Amino acid sequence: MASSRLALSRPKFPLHISRVSVRHAGRRETTVDPVKETMHKALYPPNVANKPSPTGTWRLDVARAIQIAIPSTQAHETIERAWLLYQRHKRLRREGELDRKYQCMKKAMGELEKIDPHLFKEANRPEDPRQRGMAEIELAKTLRGVEKKALESRLPGLFPRELRVPTDTPARDGWNYEWMPVVRNT
Repeated sequence: MASSRLALSRPKFPLHISRVSVRHAGRRETTVDPVKETMHKALYPPNVANKPSPTGTWRLDVARAIQIAIPSTQAHETIERAWLLYQRHKRLRREGELDRKYQCMKKAMGELEKIDPHLFKEANRPEDPRQRGMAEIELAKTLRGVEKKALESRLPGLFPRELRVPTDTPARDGWNYEWMPVVRNT
């Protein structure tokens, strides 16, 4: 009975010092917009390094997970050797495919040399992209703006940058019938 009287005499909420700073005591609490809060959380996620991430690269329990999945080191080493063997087979397959393509290219170039030596020589001519012919220099003097920039930035043998990306619908302004590619004469 005495213990129940003590329980009744004690205050329900014990007194403690407030943790709110005095500077912020007069400040009203503003309501937070849930849309802004969601966007803020998406753009600036909390940078907590001790929380495992299912999509990230860091996992707190990775050692324990590996131990559960692969209980013995021998099994782990066997799996690792199998993975390296798979990687080696994939690399050898890729190198074989590249070698096959190279042999086909070499055979085609040999045929081109037999059929037309001039075309073979033109196909294998080393070209310095910094050198310009006289006709190209004269053409560059007449060009202005985008056309001049296209001429200066184009490297020979590469796909022309000024061609448009193929689309399902035609351009709004139609087809430019006056456009001519810049011809390099060296």
